[in-house]
Amino acid sequence: MRRFDWRVAIGVAIIGIICLLWLLATGILIWSTLDETGRDAVAATLRPSFELLILMWAISLGAVGIALRWLVAYFMTAPARLAEDAQVLLGTDVKRQLKPSGSIENRSLTDLFNQLVQQRETLREEMGALVQEAAHNTELEKNRLAALMSELSKSVVVCNLDGRILLYNNRARRQFQRLSKATKVAAGVELIGLGRSIYGLFDRKLLTHALENIQHRLQHNVASPSAQFVTTTQSGQLLRVQMAPVRAVQLENKESAQMTGFVLLTENITHEFEALSQQDHVLNTLTERSRAAIANMQAALDVLEYPDLEPGMQESLLGVLREETQGLGERIHELKSTTVNGFMSHWSLENMLGADLVEAAINRINALEGLTATESNVDTSVWLKVESFTLLEAITYLTEHVHLECGVDTVQFRLGMTETHGQLDLCWTPLNNKKDTRLNCEKDFIRLGGEKSSLTIQDVVERHDGAFWYEHETEGNQAFFRFLVPLAKPQEQLDTSALMRKGSRPEFYDFDLFQASEQTRSLEDCKLTELSYTVFDTETTGLDPSGGDEIIQIGAIRIVNGKLLHQETFDQLVDPRRSIPTITIPIHGIQPDMVKGQPVIEEVLPAFHAFVGDTVLVAHNAAFDMRCLQVKETATGVVFDQPVLDTLLLSAVVHPNQESHGLEEIAERFNINIHGRHTALGDAMATAEVFLQLIHLLAEQGIYTMGQARVAAQKTYYARLKY
Repeated sequence: MRRFDWRVAIGVAIIGIICLLWLLATGILIWSTLDETGRDAVAATLRPSFELLILMWAISLGAVGIALRWLVAYFMTAPARLAEDAQVLLGTDVKRQLKPSGSIENRSLTDLFNQLVQQRETLREEMGALVQEAAHNTELEKNRLAALMSELSKSVVVCNLDGRILLYNNRARRQFQRLSKATKVAAGVELIGLGRSIYGLFDRKLLTHALENIQHRLQHNVASPSAQFVTTTQSGQLLRVQMAPVRAVQLENKESAQMTGFVLLTENITHEFEALSQQDHVLNTLTERSRAAIANMQAALDVLEYPDLEPGMQESLLGVLREETQGLGERIHELKSTTVNGFMSHWSLENMLGADLVEAAINRINALEGLTATESNVDTSVWLKVESFTLLEAITYLTEHVHLECGVDTVQFRLGMTETHGQLDLCWTPLNNKKDTRLNCEKDFIRLGGEKSSLTIQDVVERHDGAFWYEHETEGNQAFFRFLVPLAKPQEQLDTSALMRKGSRPEFYDFDLFQASEQTRSLEDCKLTELSYTVFDTETTGLDPSGGDEIIQIGAIRIVNGKLLHQETFDQLVDPRRSIPTITIPIHGIQPDMVKGQPVIEEVLPAFHAFVGDTVLVAHNAAFDMRCLQVKETATGVVFDQPVLDTLLLSAVVHPNQESHGLEEIAERFNINIHGRHTALGDAMATAEVFLQLIHLLAEQGIYTMGQARVAAQKTYYARLKY
């Protein structure tokens, strides 16, 4: 829609009134010079043509309006647009050449602006090079820290004193995604993110108590003040948490550095707790039953000492001793079994290239006296998820076993894969070409170097959730042990750097958030630069959400501390449970088969609401997107009552003279490239970049707070849009 220019209407009205007054004055002057006969003649002549005179006057006003509109656009609007474009270049870091328009003087002024902009960019590049050189060492240290964080075996989350997350490593990201109640929706990204509150994950009272303990220890100058506790998550998982303080740089004349935040090291101990509980149960059972068994055995022994004991009674008492001894042995075996299982529960499976595992096995076997191992047929593209130490010990034991039982000195390795498992074969050629039943040894305890392990081959295989067997080929004169072990999932093969854009830092952090604190004033009074935002967009089956059109995709990205967090996004297709009109498919590119089997809106909106949290919502033409969410409040029970800002309205605030405020036009004005236009996440990213530029331009007009921005937006022409 094009905004109506009231200046043209006012100008036409003024000119029309002036012309009318001039005509009246001229008529009165002429009328006063005529005698009675002349006046009658003039009146008789003009009376039939009076309506025609009025019509010509109106037509002349239309021509004046067209001319005035052109003059306003040529001499007034063009300079105003030039001023707005120049303001964009002045208040942001946009780099582009202004397009000349309007009068010759305005075009000359545009050329002068372009020259000044070019000079400024040259100076900026020179200053940028100096700043980059000066900041190189600091950035290097930050990246080293981030890389170190990615290698830690525990989940790490760093928060300021208000509980706002300012750093977390990839292990924490993946751990909390697995703890999400909606792991199928957008990969469970709603629980953790920069600038979000840690109290959404942990009980505030629990963390506050731990902080008080640490601060108490700091006051008493304890060398390593920390606190530990175990807590339960929303999904019922048990986490062991260690909290340590983050202290500011200690200044002179101060006894100790002030605490500025805290570090949380988290570890999921659900399976460990279950294993320990099972061991405790078995141990208690063994203790109680053994006490009774020992009492019975002691009583039987006491009676057996009688010299005149009858033979029948003696045999009965010996039976009691045998029965109790056997039961005691079974209970001890059960305890040992659970102890082994508890030990295995601590194993950590790791992603490993199958060829590397084969190479390690060959090196270990070749180091043994009298044995040789080689490759036979190894698929180098296979990735396995294994505990390499115990698996290599099992393979080595089996090789020695074959050597001792069958006299074989040379073995070969084959590696392939099925749809779900990797297939690792330890092969050899039997000397007698016969199947040897002595090689069914899955229940054998592993022996290496004369030492017996508490683990069997079966234990190792069960820990890998795999399979193992011995087989003798009917054709090919070859025997082999076959291990089936799990394949590494594709997403688990990705390095941390694969989860973010090229050139970004290897972990997720923003140390500037140490300076942030909870605001005592309302959100309306908060500065736009201090707030956290969720910029989102929806794709729908049509433009009538009240009339039955459904959401088919939601995309969102977060802005924290004035920075766009590309690694913290929400992108989810939605099954609309209705057909997608063919006419809309070229717009959003979503085919019906793409949403088939996707989560429905009742699953997606709660997860999206958790992702939004306590941030401010931002959208382009937010009236439409918010209406799409509002019509689902009854069905989902989710109400989005967060404050909302609209980039369409804010653009009209800072650029009232522009003809269009569409997302593409605004992006072109700011020299922003839109990737994935008309996809929810692509439009959300473009809207976020536009919003960051608008914040600077709003400040140029004295609009600093969210309340000021919302008031200014509601005064624009586009605020009347309703859905």
